[in-house]
Amino acid sequence: MKFLKHKWLLGLALLVAIAMVVGFTYNRTPQSQYFTARAQRGTINDVVQATGTINAVITVQVGSQVSGTISKLFADFNSHVHQGQVVAQIEPSLFQGALLQAKADLQNARANQSAAQAELEKAKATAVQTRADYQRTVGLAKEGVMSPQQLDLARANADTAAAGVAAAEATVKQAAAQVNLKSAAVDVSQTNLNHTTIQAPINGIVVARNVDVGQTVAASLQAPTLFNIAQDLTKMQVDTQTDESDVGNIKVGQQATFTVDAYPNQTFRGHVVQIRLNPTIVQNVVTYDTVIAFGNPEMKLFPGMTAYVTIPVATAEDVLEVPNTALRFKPAMSAERIRQLYAQYGIAEPHAATAPRASNGEPPKTQGVGLQGPRLPRRDEAIIWRLRPDRSIEPVLIRTGITDHTQTAVAEVLKGGLQPGDELAIGQEAGTRAPSGPGMMRR
Repeated sequence: MKFLKHKWLLGLALLVAIAMVVGFTYNRTPQSQYFTARAQRGTINDVVQATGTINAVITVQVGSQVSGTISKLFADFNSHVHQGQVVAQIEPSLFQGALLQAKADLQNARANQSAAQAELEKAKATAVQTRADYQRTVGLAKEGVMSPQQLDLARANADTAAAGVAAAEATVKQAAAQVNLKSAAVDVSQTNLNHTTIQAPINGIVVARNVDVGQTVAASLQAPTLFNIAQDLTKMQVDTQTDESDVGNIKVGQQATFTVDAYPNQTFRGHVVQIRLNPTIVQNVVTYDTVIAFGNPEMKLFPGMTAYVTIPVATAEDVLEVPNTALRFKPAMSAERIRQLYAQYGIAEPHAATAPRASNGEPPKTQGVGLQGPRLPRRDEAIIWRLRPDRSIEPVLIRTGITDHTQTAVAEVLKGGLQPGDELAIGQEAGTRAPSGPGMMRR
């Protein structure tokens, strides 16, 4: 009986032990698992990245000042042209007829001027004769040979002849003005006729031809564009739009690199030659045109290509760097527990410590209240979480330096310890606990 009793007691004790082990195993809270990345030493290049368009340094739009039908084309796409070379011809018949009419009007005006000049000479001769008659009549009237009525008539004839001379002189001036007017009309007609011959204004390459033979161009409101001529495609530029937050870091003369889709494995180099002051505002986003000049001796790059530009603005060599994901990480803890950790490691709690950080890991400009009273967190301060040997995490307060938008340089460790090779939390996979109660087991 004692043996059986001890046997039952031993079995009961074994069952209790198994139940305790199972209960301990399933009641244990799973430890949080962290995704980590290492702090390491390296080189950080702060760059400005933008997208732009490749253009020729000088591109001239060749238009037409007169309307008409294109009768001939002497240049096509990719044609090399020289200054003064004829590239197109507009049908000149109407303008030739207008020129002939203007010349005929000029000849008519000159004939009228000659006739007016002859009338002037005739009027002057009549005036001389009437003045002489008047002088003789004055002498005869004094001697009593001529009556006063005859004297008055001679005076009136002399005055009329003088007035006729003045009228003839005015007619001559009017005829001369008509000659000048018709001569100007001839010049205008000749100019319009000359404009029917389109010439290249510069040496270059035709990059666009916008008309065909037989097409009618109308220049009534604005000059239509017939050709686009690029002056020199061996020296080109990239026109890129840079954000207003980046233009302060870009200086004229800085080196820049860019790639294009046509040559994805090749990097082209240039330098900043101009930051234009004219802003472009689209949906409240302000950008400025940054011009990057580069050489294109092989003429591999064409106008209109999309360029992906990188402009280095700062470099930090052999610095301790941390991933930006570590700057954005926030542990899945209660606010009270986070405050306790801050207090444990001597970190004043900024308001931004519990608020989401910006994409570059910088806390927002907000007023915070911490364990040491109100303070305004610096934009270059951040808190990262270092993984301890026991797989727990501790906060480290750092002052950040430049960033390449993937890694950020550590300018100074303010609170805590951080060495190259330390693991930093960048993500968290917390364990789950199933609901518990009578008759239920914990998973």
